[in-house]
Amino acid sequence: MALKSNSYGDATTLPVILIHGMGSASTAWQTVVPELSKTHRVITVDLPGHGATDLPPGTDMSPKALAEYVIETMDALSIEKAHVVGNSLGGWTALEMAAAKPERVASVLGLAPAGLWLAPFTARYPGTAIARNLASGLKVVSPFGLKYEWGRKVGFGDVSPQWRKYSYQLCLDATLALANSTGYYPAWDALLHRRFDSVVSESVPVTIVFGDSDKTLPASSCQEKTLAPKHVTWLNWESCGHAPMWDYPERVIAEIEKLTK
Repeated sequence: MALKSNSYGDATTLPVILIHGMGSASTAWQTVVPELSKTHRVITVDLPGHGATDLPPGTDMSPKALAEYVIETMDALSIEKAHVVGNSLGGWTALEMAAAKPERVASVLGLAPAGLWLAPFTARYPGTAIARNLASGLKVVSPFGLKYEWGRKVGFGDVSPQWRKYSYQLCLDATLALANSTGYYPAWDALLHRRFDSVVSESVPVTIVFGDSDKTLPASSCQEKTLAPKHVTWLNWESCGHAPMWDYPERVIAEIEKLTK
């Protein structure tokens, strides 16, 4: 399955592929794409049932399958090799790409990657339905409410201590992406009873970033370093939530630049 994608920039160096998280969309990368595309060709993708990509019946939404879809998208775009950046489910997907096809992945930057939990989930994370229903309910009023600080706090206060600096457009796009995501529940169900347990070749540099204020994948249960590739560079950022590219886009770009040199 080739995913819907967007291409930015025309640099001749290896492309950078950005993979969003569950219930999100390619618009999640709006904080880094404008600057990053000045020096790199940047590709954003929408996972099945997210953004502009449909969810055909019976689509396998497991991270290993998602990794294959991204690789098939690379084939469709005639991209032989790329640097891969992923957030949350997208981070897990990026790691699976590196494990399955190390010759196609130049490096991986995992921003709060899912799958590094001590015990696999056996049921959807508490509050999953509440978050989706809230987003669906806000879809009608969000263009108005998100213009105000109180509206952004309701939707993003638990996402990060940095929520006050989130733009109106970022909050609106994120709310609509979650509300319209037909792949949200299928993706959640595909994570149950699984965790990242693949082996990534040392030929693929890997950096993982977690924020110290990540309430979605907390350090107490979802940041198990022994499950990460042995050669990983592991970073913890202060006052950072579950979407480091929203909290510190310039630092994310800097980490990408380190891996792409």
